[in-house]
Amino acid sequence: MPKRNRLIPFIGIAAVGALALSACGQAPDSPESTGGAAGDGATDASDFTACMVSDEGGFDDKSFNQLAHKGLTDAEEKLGINTLEAESTSPDDFNPNLQTMVDSGCNIIIPVGFMLADATQAAADANPDTNFAIVDVDYLQGDNLLQINYDTAQAAFLAGYAAAGYSEAGTVATYGGAQIPSVTIFMDGFADGVAYHNEQKGTDVKVLGWNVESQTGEFVGNFTDNTKAKQITEGFLAQGADVILPVGGPLYQGGAEAIRADGNSAVLLGVDSDLTVGEPGYSDIIFVSILKGLDVTVLDAIETAVNGEFAGGTVYTGTLENNGVGLSGFGEFESKLPDGMLEELDTIKEGIISGDIVVESPSSPKAAE
Repeated sequence: MPKRNRLIPFIGIAAVGALALSACGQAPDSPESTGGAAGDGATDASDFTACMVSDEGGFDDKSFNQLAHKGLTDAEEKLGINTLEAESTSPDDFNPNLQTMVDSGCNIIIPVGFMLADATQAAADANPDTNFAIVDVDYLQGDNLLQINYDTAQAAFLAGYAAAGYSEAGTVATYGGAQIPSVTIFMDGFADGVAYHNEQKGTDVKVLGWNVESQTGEFVGNFTDNTKAKQITEGFLAQGADVILPVGGPLYQGGAEAIRADGNSAVLLGVDSDLTVGEPGYSDIIFVSILKGLDVTVLDAIETAVNGEFAGGTVYTGTLENNGVGLSGFGEFESKLPDGMLEELDTIKEGIISGDIVVESPSSPKAAE
């Protein structure tokens, strides 16, 4: 099994508010390199090429592909390395895009997303001298494989609690792109946060679109069909939902279109990156975003490879404790939260970190267990 530890010096994500991720997190000790190309020593930056392959959402999804891509461009700017990228438009592109990167002589290849897991394992097995750092996966094998994943159920729990407190209708909802662990982990945490609010406050806020116990709910089936996303959102609005969490990269656009067309006062939650930054025109309907530190961890993975310290065979897991996940600020909705909500959320966050509040999901990273 892969070694599992917190291996990347996580610097934090700039965000706003009491629950925002810190701008300067404590860096864990760097582990010793473990095989693959990791032991080859430092490489001159001008001779180093970092490469990235997106999933079908593309690099302009205002979500995890785009945030991971920022890590690549940050590495190019800060480290002076060369970069190559390949944008996938369907799963059929994964294998050829990875092979193109291998053939191009990339020193490290970063596949973005769970959907590239099988293709990445095959490419890593066939090319043991090439380093791979895949996002949102924790179960692959190989001394040349670093796996970067996030226990987003923890942050989504906070968002669910806040959504339940904000909802005037007593009904919230969520839907996903595809039913894969990196999606359902958000939905689990969100629904459990709502349930915790009901337990603590004696409320009866309902969650549409996802059943934690049966692990069944509403899914678009991909990360590109905004027509379907709009239809699902319209169904939620018709049932009275006034807070909606789309988990599917650019699929939030279909949700926003449905709310705008309906003239509804419902709000959306963003995932992975701060959606008010990526889509400022939607700031009036974006309640809060559930953040993952993809840009920082991708940059750090590249830097370790440049320095000859790439930690193949290990898994990094972002949590509330190490600032790998968290919430953005609530923007204009902060003043509309129930009195004391920010303080309650801070207390819950500390409870999750201490273990007094247990947030579990069948999709939680193994490294966080």
